[in-house]
Amino acid sequence: MDTSTLAQASDIDFSLIALFLRATLTVKLVMIMLIVASFWSWAIIIQKHLVFRRARSDAARFDTAFWSGEPLDELYARVGANPASGPERIFAAGMSEWQRSHRQDGAMIPGAAQRIDRSMDVAINREVRELNGGLTFLATVGSASPFVGLFGTVWGIKYAFEEIALAQSTNLAVVAPGIAEALLATGLGLLAAIPATIFYNKLSDDSDTIASGYEQFADEFGTLLSRNLDG
Repeated sequence: MDTSTLAQASDIDFSLIALFLRATLTVKLVMIMLIVASFWSWAIIIQKHLVFRRARSDAARFDTAFWSGEPLDELYARVGANPASGPERIFAAGMSEWQRSHRQDGAMIPGAAQRIDRSMDVAINREVRELNGGLTFLATVGSASPFVGLFGTVWGIKYAFEEIALAQSTNLAVVAPGIAEALLATGLGLLAAIPATIFYNKLSDDSDTIASGYEQFADEFGTLLSRNLDG
């Protein structure tokens, strides 16, 4: 490689901003899409981390109140009007159906246990949908971003070869900028995909753990009410 070619290559700005500005419109759009997806993914990750931490704290606090020995009717009167957490809403759903299942003479309407279980199941499903909101986007980013970045790379390399053909030269000063701009799209695709995939798996596991706790509480609560029904 001659000295003039090296001098030309050394004068090329390979900073990220310069690579973005030199890229074609299509590659720029791909890069912007991936950057937005990455920032949106991190926003979801942080928001879900805070939501799950609060959900675990609320569950522990309500579990302590539920097993404290306080009568269930008093606990329901205290939290039932405005349940503020998932366990409280599940408890309120069960207690509400329990109270509606009493006739005016005090007898129970047949099928009360099944209706109570269904009411709590509906409440649990609602809480799980709330917990899982946004995780689908992380899964989509994790699976699609590398291919979106690869599309940008292929398009950028195509343009680079067109530039080579027009310049009728394959020296480093002609080839390097186009290839570098194209590869930046792949890098951004991986930058968006890797955290999204890692945190999707972690947050999905955390969501399943919290949902399992809700189901366990509903089973325990249903068992308590069943004893009262049998009594």
